[in-house]
Amino acid sequence: MSDVLDCIVVGGGPGGLTAATYLARYRRRVRVFDNGLTRAGWIPRSRNCPGFPQGVGGDELLQRMRDQARKFGVDTIAAEVTALHRDGDGFLIRHGDDELRARCVILATGCEDVAPDVDGLDQAIDCGAIRMCPICDAFEAIDTTIAVHGPADKSASHARFLRTYSSNVALVPSTTDGIDDNIRAGLARDGVELTPVPSSLSFDGQRCVFEFDGRARAFDVLYPTLGLISRSSLAVGAGADCDEEGALIVDAHQMTSIEGLYAIGDVVSALNQISVATGHAAIAATDVHNRLGANFA
Repeated sequence: MSDVLDCIVVGGGPGGLTAATYLARYRRRVRVFDNGLTRAGWIPRSRNCPGFPQGVGGDELLQRMRDQARKFGVDTIAAEVTALHRDGDGFLIRHGDDELRARCVILATGCEDVAPDVDGLDQAIDCGAIRMCPICDAFEAIDTTIAVHGPADKSASHARFLRTYSSNVALVPSTTDGIDDNIRAGLARDGVELTPVPSSLSFDGQRCVFEFDGRARAFDVLYPTLGLISRSSLAVGAGADCDEEGALIVDAHQMTSIEGLYAIGDVVSALNQISVATGHAAIAATDVHNRLGANFA
């Protein structure tokens, strides 16, 4: 059994790296797979991340967490996991032409934002013209002109949430579907403008600009709410339960419906925040350690 790891962590974001660090400090044999697709890498600067009063960029935070995990002996494989299967009492992981076995697996594979189709997307995110998470950074958008863009029935709550930060919030629907009297009344009650469906969206180097029947209108900040794609296919393919949105269903210890298979962070139906992912990681890693039993030196 010496060739069988105690745990494989799939995902090199804040949740996965935290789980690996905990496991290594529990003196467990752990390996991390990191395909470089963590959403944290999109963060220009987070100012609600605990311990960074001046803020921290996503890349810097990830590098600090990688260094911390490496300090305790965590090895990382920069590869995509292509398959996950039950293998006796444990699991078989495939990546490319290689495979690894582990007694437990923690999935920290996250989810993918459906981004707006606009030239200069990366630049717009870097300068704050497009922001992906109002919980994370709406404080930095106080008193600006804010647009929330997506299906009205799914975006209305986001737009109302943002009224805490600005008196000038507009819901710019991506389609006419889902716009009913209840949506209109709720937006009007909370002082959110409902615009027509735009004909185009562009980025002028500083702000996002919608076209409405030939009339251009710029917003200081755009929050897209076009949806999320859960990266849960490995677990679902192995038989794990998920909700209607594809997010994995877990118990109080972050275990999926498959014994020994855990899920943490944005791939789980929960608040998509770094602090939540790291909390999930501590819970899952500790349960893995306890589940595997005594680990005598």
